[in-house]
Amino acid sequence: MPIFSDIQETELSGTKEVLLSAIRYATSTGDSFPRFEDDLRTSAQEQVEFMLEDDEKIPLVIADDELKVETRIVLSKIFSSFENELFSLILEPDIAIKDMEKKIMRSLSDLEWMHNTLLKMDLVKDFVSHWANISSNLLKVIEDKQLDSVMWNLKIKLIEVTSKVLEAVGYGTVVLPAESRVELLKTWLPYIRKMKSLSDEMSTTEAAFPYKMSDDLCQCVEGAIVSLVSALPSNDQADILADWISAEQVKYPDLSEAFEIWCYRTKSAQRRLDEALTESAVPMSLPLSPST
Repeated sequence: MPIFSDIQETELSGTKEVLLSAIRYATSTGDSFPRFEDDLRTSAQEQVEFMLEDDEKIPLVIADDELKVETRIVLSKIFSSFENELFSLILEPDIAIKDMEKKIMRSLSDLEWMHNTLLKMDLVKDFVSHWANISSNLLKVIEDKQLDSVMWNLKIKLIEVTSKVLEAVGYGTVVLPAESRVELLKTWLPYIRKMKSLSDEMSTTEAAFPYKMSDDLCQCVEGAIVSLVSALPSNDQADILADWISAEQVKYPDLSEAFEIWCYRTKSAQRRLDEALTESAVPMSLPLSPST
């Protein structure tokens, strides 16, 4: 048994090192093998996906604390690199937009791949927290006047990644405090509404315009937002729904279902309150005194 235990521990350690190395290669931006970089990254990503799906030792490996720590470090580096690249778009006016867009899109693809990977490793909450923390900064850059008419591909891709975050929070895969959920919605909802309207308008005026929110993406975003809004405290629901009703792009996302749920709950709560007040207002009958 001691020998078997040592062999098992060695096998788990080896599997852990292979998985961690593959994750690093899958998201690396090093220049060691520039001609083969894309091939190496693709192979590493396939290796990680295979291990997470078919390796019988993986449940024990992904429960390892050291692996979790190292994976979180990799995730933090990717987010930091992505944020720095994005800010360079407005901080370095002489930069080649096309080249930088390619780098940013690659980093964003790495983040999307990491999200899918972390979902299988029960670490997706780390991704959601990172994305929520940098969301305001992302939108400050992407909505800068310098980028008004460029980088449509990046603008739509941001919504695709955000949809994964909204789904994770909206459907309960990741549990965040109510304040964080409200902030996430209020940060992204106006941008999503605007981009939906702009992309539809561009595709109408330019037949060859390829950057449009797909029907599947629209449905995913809308469903996640409805679920998110419906699970918020009543006052926060009221604020978001009031903003939605007053918005010019009220057609998307369609929050009618969330509005109906809010109305029903509000009426039910008011009815219960009225009943409680009525009961408390009924005077208690007092016993008659002997003199009467």
